[in-house]
Amino acid sequence: MNWFELKNAAQVDSPALIIYKDRVIENINKVKGMIDNVSRLRPHVKTNKMTEVVQLMMGAGINKFKCATIAEAEMTGLAGAADVLLAYQPVGPKAVRFLELIQKYPGTQFSCLVDNRESANDLQELAKQSGRHVKVYMDINVGMNRTGIKPDHGALGLYQYVHSLENLLPVGFHVYDGHIHDTDLAIRKQKCDQAYEPVVNLVADVVASGLPVPLVVAGGTPTFPIHSQRRREECSPGTFVFWDFGYARNLPEQQFDYAALVLSRVISHIDDQLICLDLGHKSIAAENPQPRVEFLNIPGTVISQSEEHLVLKVASAADYPVGTVAYGVTLHICPTVALYEKAYVAENNDVTATWKVIARDRQIIV
Repeated sequence: MNWFELKNAAQVDSPALIIYKDRVIENINKVKGMIDNVSRLRPHVKTNKMTEVVQLMMGAGINKFKCATIAEAEMTGLAGAADVLLAYQPVGPKAVRFLELIQKYPGTQFSCLVDNRESANDLQELAKQSGRHVKVYMDINVGMNRTGIKPDHGALGLYQYVHSLENLLPVGFHVYDGHIHDTDLAIRKQKCDQAYEPVVNLVADVVASGLPVPLVVAGGTPTFPIHSQRRREECSPGTFVFWDFGYARNLPEQQFDYAALVLSRVISHIDDQLICLDLGHKSIAAENPQPRVEFLNIPGTVISQSEEHLVLKVASAADYPVGTVAYGVTLHICPTVALYEKAYVAENNDVTATWKVIARDRQIIV
């Protein structure tokens, strides 16, 4: 059998998310082999959103994590993670929830982002009211132009100001360069190093001002091979754990295995070449142009997709009778995972368990 084929596929209703546990473990081992010290790994859990996957990483010696939502942060608390960065600036009710999270999971050291005085002051006031000290990273904008403060003299002033707040404990800087994703690694490295140079200077200015050496959490999957070669920076790849054909195509130097597929079925024949599968917009991330999925066992061209249907053109529809199981690799696995409330876990070509995609919800308890 092919590695992806399930002997008990008849027990799995489609569309479904299938996680291949052995391949997940192999990807975790590969990412550890790409860095000099596992303590510099801070994987982003937004890809997997599952307590069991976090625990697999913890079992491999990875104890620091990064997340984007309160629910993802709580998932890591449920898993018993030691150190979790909410890579988001909590505003309004989210800031209140963040303080509640710290109280509910005392065994996990939580931190979050700030990028302006007003938000820092609000968080300081909430921390003071709760009698707690909150660790924060200052969010640095190196070209993503989404959040953060530019790494100039203003950033030094803000960092010094946050140090003056009694209940906030500045740890360092968060530097996400998601705008850099050139396929050519040499070009990617050149752009990454150029964007990161002002951060190096900012760190030096912080030290020169008499403050402790700040930690830096840098990059995502595309720039992981570059930041991993630095000395102190923590790195935050996330997609590696499941992988997808978007990154497999664009980041050829990273040889991770596909470990999460979407399972669907042929439900109708339109003519001699057009078949319809039960894999619509609601079952696969739809933010990118087609093709959003590549089927490992049914070569073809996606013709159209709607909420619950996908039409595929193949050489001969007769080769794929109604009921044929299709195994697809997604273009973008992260938002695809969030569309499923549970994943089927496969080992040795059999589904042996299900894992709840617990952090797909915006709120677990907190």
